[in-house]
Amino acid sequence: MSDPAAPAAFGAPRDDLVQPFIIETSGVRGRLLRLGAPVDTILTRPQYPRPVQRLLAELLALTGVLASTLKYDGVFTLQIKGDGPVRTMVADMTSQGALRGYAGIDKQAVAALEAELGPVADAEEPLDVRRWLGKGYMAFTVDQGPHTQRYQGLVELSGPSLADCLLHYFRQSQQINAGILLAAAPPDSALGDSGWRASALLIERVPEAGGVADAPDDDLPEISGEDWNRALILTASCTRAELLDPGLEPNTLLFRLFHEDGVRVFPPRPITVGCRCSRAKVEGILRSIGRESVDDYKVDGEVVMTCEFCAYDFKFDETALERLYAGQPTDDSRDGAHSA
Repeated sequence: MSDPAAPAAFGAPRDDLVQPFIIETSGVRGRLLRLGAPVDTILTRPQYPRPVQRLLAELLALTGVLASTLKYDGVFTLQIKGDGPVRTMVADMTSQGALRGYAGIDKQAVAALEAELGPVADAEEPLDVRRWLGKGYMAFTVDQGPHTQRYQGLVELSGPSLADCLLHYFRQSQQINAGILLAAAPPDSALGDSGWRASALLIERVPEAGGVADAPDDDLPEISGEDWNRALILTASCTRAELLDPGLEPNTLLFRLFHEDGVRVFPPRPITVGCRCSRAKVEGILRSIGRESVDDYKVDGEVVMTCEFCAYDFKFDETALERLYAGQPTDDSRDGAHSA
């Protein structure tokens, strides 16, 4: 195990990671997530309106911090569906730490609400889920491959924030006490630095058989109500600026918040941006459509399939289609080796 958290050494990673920790005196477990380049890449590839970018940034932070608490080998997915201007949002992270996400929106409805509310992307308060997403649900899915049973949990969007929806799920479905802070900031703000940033701070009062990743090997003290309330108060004292500050190392922030009670950190988990789309997968979709129907999808002589997650265009002209349906490699040099 690592030494107690203290101001980090020069050169320690500050971004694109989840830092697990334990508050020593109480045994409360926690995770601090910091995202820079991955969240900026995911948000700026598609042309999302600014409020949608902020909502998706918060969902990406929420997905990353939740996935890090689980022991799984596969993909953790957090999906939201609603009847508001933002119809759907999806984010997932593999057990290797590859994160991706996208949003499906009603552009006219989003523009109308944005005009009504004014600039909201850099506001201190969270965006109101009830205004932007409407009535719907949040789904949690753990998929460990075709030979295992998928786990899925559902909770109604209860708002007003994404954090509130998560806490409602924990209380209703998992009987886990938790506290969470979410924050995101755009690149042209005082907190956004050179690109979009997102962060999350999660603490949990987990039952003994919680199956939580990165759990310590030694026995932890039983968490009393007083200790739990103190941990919540200390967590709530963390400001949005502290969560998002690119110059503030995660260990320094944890030491600042919890040093009076002792805070122990464990090896951080790196997070990268990673889309799992590929030309081979797209070719499989086109084969399922059939040669007789594929011409209906042509635009200017090409079939163009765009990945919802990374906005990459896979293009198939007539020559590529002929090779595809003849069972030959399409060998389209315009795509090359696609990597998200």
